[in-house]
Amino acid sequence: MDSVVTAHESSIAGDVMPVSTIEKRQPMTATSAMPGYTVLRGDGISIVLSQPEVGLPTILHWGRDLGPLTDGDLADLAAAVSRQTPPQTLDAAWQVSILPQESDGWVGRPGGLLVRDGIPVFPRFVVTSVESTERSITLVAADGAAGLRFTFAAAIGAGGIVTVKHTIENIARFDGDDSDLEVGWLEATMPAPKAIDHLTSFSGRWTREKVPHTTPIPRGSNVRQTRRGRSGHDSPTLLIGSIGSPTDRTGELWGVHLGWSADATYRTDRQHDSVTILGAGELLRPGEITIPPGGSYETPVAYFAWTDGGFDGLSARFHAFLRARPQHPVTPRPLVLNTWEAVYFDHDPDFLLELAALAAQVGVERFVLDDGWFPSRRDDTKGLGDWVVDTTVWPQGLRPLADRVHGLGMEFGLWFEPEMVNLDSRVAQDHPEWLLHNPAHVPAPAELSWRSQYVLDIANPAAYAHVFGQISALVTELGIDFIKWDNNRDLVESMHAGRPGTHAQITALYRLIGELKAAHPGLEIESCSSGGARTDFGILEVTDRVWASDSNDPIERQDIQRWTQLMLAPELVGGHVGPTRSHSSGRVTDLSFRLATSLMGSAGFEWNISECTPDELETITRWAALYKELRPIIHGGVAVHADLRDAALRLTGAVSPDHTQAVYTVASLATLEDSQPEHVRLHGLDPDRRYLVRLRDEIGPTRHGFTTPEWMSRKTIVLPGRVLSTVGLQTPALWPAQAFVLHVTAVDEEG
Repeated sequence: MDSVVTAHESSIAGDVMPVSTIEKRQPMTATSAMPGYTVLRGDGISIVLSQPEVGLPTILHWGRDLGPLTDGDLADLAAAVSRQTPPQTLDAAWQVSILPQESDGWVGRPGGLLVRDGIPVFPRFVVTSVESTERSITLVAADGAAGLRFTFAAAIGAGGIVTVKHTIENIARFDGDDSDLEVGWLEATMPAPKAIDHLTSFSGRWTREKVPHTTPIPRGSNVRQTRRGRSGHDSPTLLIGSIGSPTDRTGELWGVHLGWSADATYRTDRQHDSVTILGAGELLRPGEITIPPGGSYETPVAYFAWTDGGFDGLSARFHAFLRARPQHPVTPRPLVLNTWEAVYFDHDPDFLLELAALAAQVGVERFVLDDGWFPSRRDDTKGLGDWVVDTTVWPQGLRPLADRVHGLGMEFGLWFEPEMVNLDSRVAQDHPEWLLHNPAHVPAPAELSWRSQYVLDIANPAAYAHVFGQISALVTELGIDFIKWDNNRDLVESMHAGRPGTHAQITALYRLIGELKAAHPGLEIESCSSGGARTDFGILEVTDRVWASDSNDPIERQDIQRWTQLMLAPELVGGHVGPTRSHSSGRVTDLSFRLATSLMGSAGFEWNISECTPDELETITRWAALYKELRPIIHGGVAVHADLRDAALRLTGAVSPDHTQAVYTVASLATLEDSQPEHVRLHGLDPDRRYLVRLRDEIGPTRHGFTTPEWMSRKTIVLPGRVLSTVGLQTPALWPAQAFVLHVTAVDEEG
């Protein structure tokens, strides 16, 4: 799909769309009986919009549900938060509109930058229609002189997540001087209290994703941007404003996430003379989105969340939203064995057939053949782009392995990196024009490129058809149940049809994955991008799982999974048991710790389990059964953590929605500060019910200091939920990199 957009292109979220009819050349007037206020309510959230006589509405409140409000209440609310009485109007925006702009007197970052004939456009929008329900609003406004129509669509989704999407249309102008409209940016914003004094976002790198950073909120207008052509390991991911430093269980938080898998802008505006706003939008290069007369641009969805329950409150809202989606996985998340760290590029068909049999024996439900099965792929510098089986390595093709896997009762998965090519591939040699690069960026020798690979321009229809055709043929031939969809490099100087091509590439990606899944019902796809460089709500619209990190070091994984799961429900986050010595860090860890860490997500193995001792095989078989027993709680429950004083301790839990069961893991990442550590409190339980707490030792022994708490020696204890959440359990003096698993079940009073 070209970035120079015509009015004939198909509509897709975050893309440029046609306008069905060109606006007639007449002044824009507001519809009669335009509502003065609109109130949206749902799942403990309220949004109150006020429609002024001139311009776009403002948001008077977003946050805790205010309950039912009368017309008088709404008028008085507006008076209560107003800073001035008409006609004391200044060139200042005390209340910020749904699209902050200079024409309102707003001195922060404008909500949009539109350019026509090289000159910025300063819209004077007139609202022409408002449609609303209890939980949603769609507002249309226009400026006939500027040739613009603007649509604001907001809704309170499941869990109280607020979705906001803008559309800008290039309509006919009064003077008849129709021309292209360039979009510099168009960002969704929401107001937050001036009392917010801290800002939390995320950063990271390969094998160390999702590192939180909390700082005092900066004054003025500030942005954090990603320019990697994918979300990136260093993506802000989620921008969170808080009153005081945020904690796991308490405190008011206001957050925003952009559902987009490429370049993004996250923004804050903390001005002295107006409300504070948070927002996000797609980052566009100059000339990337040019809308012809009759065309339009639709932004990616921005997801806003408020809670008074700390980080766990945010998680509860985001997880409820994701689980309510019609495409959310409903079948039990299978236990996976992925072959990458088992064999790397050393594909031996006989050995892999044996490994599949052993995997089924220990309880694996999905067997995934990773990189190395296509021509020339003996290392990571060759072969990408030709998605056919290398018959020099697999003389009979992959059908015998796929049939064996299916015959053992497992699903069969296969690794692809469809957006990439190596220059030695046939597709790159036959079609050099399919590369998504400024030609000056393609060096010789190819080894100078990132991983010796380049990006395929899948917005090019022919390149798109090539990728779709080769993958679809293999899915059909082999009965592939699952694709690990990898993406291992940033986009640098991406050019499509002579213009910046990131936007076109990502919209084509979404369409490609969606069409593959539509053509093959039941096919599941995992988003992997050098690990966790693409774990956003945009990619999750078309995929079923994300790979949180290429690090299977369980110490690193404890925090990577914890913060990835701040937004993503555990069943969507892949986390596997790696070998004794981590390939990414060289660290050696106990099997029990690796198993406990993997348990709390979408679990599996990234390990040559044929090297396991008989005792290790027995342990992982027991653990596989434990995962299958507990996954309904972990994958359907409410996420729970604890504000622990000792920086070396971690508690990760899940409580079933009916409060009858819970699973908690307690882990140490380093030496504990005290020989008698703090109690761990088990949050989320019904305070008035009694619970049986069991130590689940299927993971193997947990090593700790000389003394063992009595409850741990007994392996079971029964206490009311109020006691477990208020007093808690004595933690043993865990050695570094140790963990134990608790299974909590409600019991009758007699129990």
